[in-house]
Amino acid sequence: MKAELSGRCGCGKVTYQMTTPPMFVHCCHCRECQRQTGSAYVLNAIIEADRVNLDGATTESTLATSSGKGQVITRCASCSTAVFSSYLIRQGKLKYVRVGTLDDPASCPPDVQIFVSSKQPWVPLNTAIPSFEAFYEIEEVWPEPSFKRWRRLFGD
Repeated sequence: MKAELSGRCGCGKVTYQMTTPPMFVHCCHCRECQRQTGSAYVLNAIIEADRVNLDGATTESTLATSSGKGQVITRCASCSTAVFSSYLIRQGKLKYVRVGTLDDPASCPPDVQIFVSSKQPWVPLNTAIPSFEAFYEIEEVWPEPSFKRWRRLFGD
């Protein structure tokens, strides 16, 4: 994976750079992601918030989540493309970058498929990518270098 990844919104007025590779990439099939993206699933590259440099005018909206704490969706102020979100349960320390907004989305393939219990029946799963009916234990699934980055943010 490239050391720095860049992306932009649909109209190109908002650009961003991830200064390091993400810690982990989710392919999420939960109903909230389906509803909020208008798609069958979402691909999110999880990275420390301070490792994302953003340029351009954005708006933010807070949406409900099953944790009860919500998430903030950051969108281009001109075209409303969602470029990333930040789950408030994670104290705003992480950004969940929408992989589809990367200049090279193929550079961030999913590490796991989550909430497959609610995936659309016509969506096939890639058997080479671990799948979980719901969520999983981060310390059991993430590679050690990524989990070390997580622990730096949230402690042991």
